[in-house]
Amino acid sequence: MVQGPDKASYRNRIGVISQNVLAACNFDLEFIYVLSGWEGSAHDYKVLQDALRKYYLADCEFPNRRNFLAPLRNTRYHLQDFRGEGCDPTNQNELFNLRHASLINVIERIFGIFKSRFLIFKSAPPFSFKTQAKIVLAFAALHNFLRQKCRSDEFSSDEEDETDVDNANQNSEENGGEENVETQEQEREYARHWRATIAADMWRDATNIGSQR
Repeated sequence: MVQGPDKASYRNRIGVISQNVLAACNFDLEFIYVLSGWEGSAHDYKVLQDALRKYYLADCEFPNRRNFLAPLRNTRYHLQDFRGEGCDPTNQNELFNLRHASLINVIERIFGIFKSRFLIFKSAPPFSFKTQAKIVLAFAALHNFLRQKCRSDEFSSDEEDETDVDNANQNSEENGGEENVETQEQEREYARHWRATIAADMWRDATNIGSQR
């Protein structure tokens, strides 16, 4: 319900008036951080920069940078890719993506439960946008309370609401020209090295455990 000249900036990439919400959650499917109120047209990376104070796990919508960790491209990623006999990870990059996808699945689940529990988010309520942004925060707090006091699986995620976390064809590395090219490349190199180190440590631990069995 955005009116006047601001309406265009709230139109997202599929043409719907919306807000862009960034959230972090824990393994108990509770929100631990929510940033609401950004325009629907705002790039994910710009929203993340607004919230960035620590390391975040990120899907392919985000570039791999100094403060957040994205999956490796051109490498098996979906959980179903690793299911079945003979589908175990064969190298450190595949192992990294398998564990990354397992963690991202928690994020997908919490949003599915959230929208199924509070159906107001499946419509456009007749409130000002400022009020709608506050509604997100209020229901996130209520969601956490219900998770703590009423641990029920009654609300399952809707398949049509779940996102494909492997949008590998999207170029997510643009940041609106807010930094110079040299700084961007330094960040990319740092992030690539950091991610490769984590993947190598994972693979070394996994192969050591396997050899001891």
